[in-house]
Amino acid sequence: MSGVYDFGGGCTNPETFPVAELAEAAARGISGVGEGFTLYPGDLGHPGLREVMAARESDREGIEVSPNHISLMNGSMQAVTLVAEALTGGGDNVVVCEELTYSGTIGAYRRLGLRLEGVALDEEGLRADALDDRLHELERAGTPACFVYALPTYQNPTGAVMPRARRLELIEVARRHGVPLVEDNCYGDVHFEGPKPPALYALDPEADHIYICSLSKILGPGVRMGYILAQPPMLQRVLDRRYDGGNSLLAASVLAEFFRGRLWEHCERTNAALKRKRDDVFAGLQESVGDICTWSRPVGGLFIWVRLPDDLDLDRLQELADERGVRFARGRGFHVRGEDVPNIRLAFGQAPADSVREGILLLGECIRAARRSEAVAAG
Repeated sequence: MSGVYDFGGGCTNPETFPVAELAEAAARGISGVGEGFTLYPGDLGHPGLREVMAARESDREGIEVSPNHISLMNGSMQAVTLVAEALTGGGDNVVVCEELTYSGTIGAYRRLGLRLEGVALDEEGLRADALDDRLHELERAGTPACFVYALPTYQNPTGAVMPRARRLELIEVARRHGVPLVEDNCYGDVHFEGPKPPALYALDPEADHIYICSLSKILGPGVRMGYILAQPPMLQRVLDRRYDGGNSLLAASVLAEFFRGRLWEHCERTNAALKRKRDDVFAGLQESVGDICTWSRPVGGLFIWVRLPDDLDLDRLQELADERGVRFARGRGFHVRGEDVPNIRLAFGQAPADSVREGILLLGECIRAARRSEAVAAG
């Protein structure tokens, strides 16, 4: 029964995946490239998809974005690692990030031998004042940060959205310390309500920002397509670390044909279905644990961050949830020091729409049963 109610993995909605439309796009994309498949794609990649992604960024941010400043990647994680390799080397190799951040980035940076320094965040994301303090501390210790990695929009795992004013503070702090900002915006177009916040690069277009985005969250991680946006010479600095000959020309040609002229229509359709799932999670949490838990109220992204009762046994909760077939992501996986924080992340993309609420109600039963005080009282 394990895995029937999957709120663990950060994948998007299989129920809206456009199989037929992609099949049609494949025929056009493959014919368009033709004998070009006998060549390497190069560091930047398929020009058609870069044009579509540049239009995506230009439309969202309201500034002109050049396709020549975009390099296609094999998923955003290739971008995450290439950037780290480009901006580090020698010394202590310190990277500053949110204290709670994407577990994949934590794992990748640890394997690269980097030292992660976490900075406190609140309901509005990374705290600029805390970042300023940490950068000062590192400088005084003789181990200045190589770069700052942040997820300002629909932060993973908390779902927080950094407001414009704080984004400007963050940019100013980084400028004052001479530290590059690496912005991961994989969830930026998984948007449900309210205005979309501006990307950091759009607020400060002349700076050495590096912007990472993806198609995994608006389409699917199986397509393995992400990209880096940066100004030269910073872009070249990253590409100098690339040795793979470029990403899949086949996948890029298909995606260029699929997204051309209908990217925002596609996002609106898929986001509407995800919003219904998000709201079902809200309703299930309120019904089952509304008196003992609190949780984030994200206006986009794929995750809800739940604060558990102080008297809850996390190991017992894991056992009970496994027995009932309910999966979730434990908070310690997102903590830069691996601390067993009293939180879980619920990802609502993968679970079938008709079982979301049922699964959350079962999780609620497990949470109540895992409380130490209730176990004592029952005994």
